[in-house]
Amino acid sequence: MKNVKAIIFDAYGTLFDVNSAAEKCKDKIGDKWEPFANFWRTTQLEYTWLRSLMGRHKDFWQITEDSLDKSMKTFNIDSSMKNELLNLYKILSPYKEVPETLKALKEKKFKLAILSNGTPSLLNELVKSNNLENLFDDIFSIEEVGVYKPNSKVYDIPVKKYKIEKNEVAFLSANTWDVSGGGNYGYQSIWVNRNNNIFDNLDFKANIEIKDLSGLLNKF
Repeated sequence: MKNVKAIIFDAYGTLFDVNSAAEKCKDKIGDKWEPFANFWRTTQLEYTWLRSLMGRHKDFWQITEDSLDKSMKTFNIDSSMKNELLNLYKILSPYKEVPETLKALKEKKFKLAILSNGTPSLLNELVKSNNLENLFDDIFSIEEVGVYKPNSKVYDIPVKKYKIEKNEVAFLSANTWDVSGGGNYGYQSIWVNRNNNIFDNLDFKANIEIKDLSGLLNKF
């Protein structure tokens, strides 16, 4: 990839495993822990899009709790587990290759940042709990603009901060709608396809597709 000055990462599903909270409770939840985790994540995303369209903003932590309530009822999970699941969501585990990949990119002198739906406090806690705080130049939250991805106001945030061109950003996400959002905005978008998924038809094809973040190291 050419002319890249900043490498920007989505957080949830890209750097951090969104299913790890439910997985840590799988002994209590049982075999349904994975479909439950997937339903929670899907509902969470749907709520961000719907609230953006309705102009009824709630921050990501409130949406995470609201979507968990629905998911627990749907899967008939004991309500006494709610606080445990929410607390585990604050300290999601990174994917195994993430720390070393970020260190290698940092050594190459790129600006590294997160651009996420998460609240600033949630993202800072997530990064700190995984000892990654020294690897990022910035942690950008959609709370700066009060609307969720894939609204273009979100993708504007790092471009304005760094005073660079859109195509000088390499943007990584595991979410195809986010890759398309960033790509249609003007980023050089990279799809982290961890689960051999099919890309969405949203008028954009990823500049690069990688299996995990370690695939970045031969691209720069």
